[in-house]
Amino acid sequence: MKFSRERVRELWRYYQAGVVNTIFGLGAYSALVWLGLGMFMAQFIAHAMGVAFNYLTYSRHVFRDANPSPGRFLLSYVVNYLIGLITLALVSQFIISPYGTGIVSAGAVSVVNYFILKRFVFLTGAT
Repeated sequence: MKFSRERVRELWRYYQAGVVNTIFGLGAYSALVWLGLGMFMAQFIAHAMGVAFNYLTYSRHVFRDANPSPGRFLLSYVVNYLIGLITLALVSQFIISPYGTGIVSAGAVSVVNYFILKRFVFLTGAT
């Protein structure tokens, strides 16, 4: 992957959107845990809510010159969910707090998510 000036700007926009998406997702997750749901059910519901929200932020702010595939986006979030679930289970072995576990899991999964979105969902003519 070549790191041109435009690629750096795109990464900057990705993490700007990621901050907003993470606040939304972790806010939903935290609210659901606070309401009494278990952390795995809370993650499932928050993840489902975040998919539509994330599609809008990524397609309108980050990859705005790309031709997005909604079907591949949904598939990427199935993969993203499974990676997040595995990460959540692993991290929960070391961090007792479900809130801390959610934060660490979200950070780790965000790195993988960029490459999945860039290479399989938001395709441009000059990739």
